[in-house]
Amino acid sequence: MDDIQALIFDVFGTIVDWETSVVAELKAAGERHGSASDTDWKAFAREWREGYYATTKRIAHGGAGPSSVDAVHRELLDAMLDTPESKWSAVRPFWDEATRQDLTLSWHRLHAWPDSIPGLQSLKQHVIVAALSNGNVRLLVDMAKFANIPWDVIFSAELFNTFKPNVDVYLSTCKHLSLPPSSCAMVAAHAWDLEGAAKAGLKTIYIPRPTEDQGISKDIKAKKDGGRFDLVLSSVEELATLFAESKVGRAQN
Repeated sequence: MDDIQALIFDVFGTIVDWETSVVAELKAAGERHGSASDTDWKAFAREWREGYYATTKRIAHGGAGPSSVDAVHRELLDAMLDTPESKWSAVRPFWDEATRQDLTLSWHRLHAWPDSIPGLQSLKQHVIVAALSNGNVRLLVDMAKFANIPWDVIFSAELFNTFKPNVDVYLSTCKHLSLPPSSCAMVAAHAWDLEGAAKAGLKTIYIPRPTEDQGISKDIKAKKDGGRFDLVLSSVEELATLFAESKVGRAQN
C-alpha cells in the first residue's frame, strides 16, 4: 500500500449499514400508517435491495434504465407494492404517494457502521478518501451530511452514465483524481465490486460486513494467502492503523 495515494470506498454496505437503517424506517412507516403488524420488514428491505442489484447490474452491462438510484428505488418500490398477487399486498392500501416518496428517500438517511467515521477521519491524514457509489449525487451528499461521513470527494456512477462494475466507472474516477489506477485502491464489502476495480488496474481491499455478500463464502483471503484481493481486513479502523504504521515506518527509514 506504500504507493497508494487515494482510497476509493464503496458506500452502501461498506461504510453504512443500509439494512438496519432501512428496516427501521419501514417499520416506523408501517406503525404510522397502520400497516400489517406482522410484516417482515427485513425481508421487504432485502427484496428491495436485490431488485437494486439486478437493475444496476443490467444497466452496467449495457441495458436500458434510469441513471439515478433514486429512480431505481422508486420504480422497485412501486413494483413491489402494485404488482398483482404481490406478497406485500397487505401494505399497499396504507402507503400513499407521500409515504412512498419518503421511503424512497430513506436511502439518503443511512447510519454508518461504528468503525467507519473514525477510520475515515484517520485515513484523511495520509491519503485521499473518496466515495464511489452507484448512488446518485444528491443521495450521497445527503447521506454524508446525515451520517457525518468525512469524504474528501464524492463520485457517483450517475456522473458516468452507467453503474459499477462497469470498468469505465473506476477508470473515470481515477482520471478525475489525476492518478493512475495503480495509485488507487478500491475498498468494498462486495467481491463483485472489487473484481470490477481490479480489471481497471486498482488495488483491492475487502472489508466483510454481516449484511453483504450473502450466499458466498466469507472465507476470502488476501493474495499473500492465496486469495484474490490485495488486503482483507476487519474494519476501516484497521485499514487506518495500517496506513498510520506505514507512515511511521517510512519516517524512521
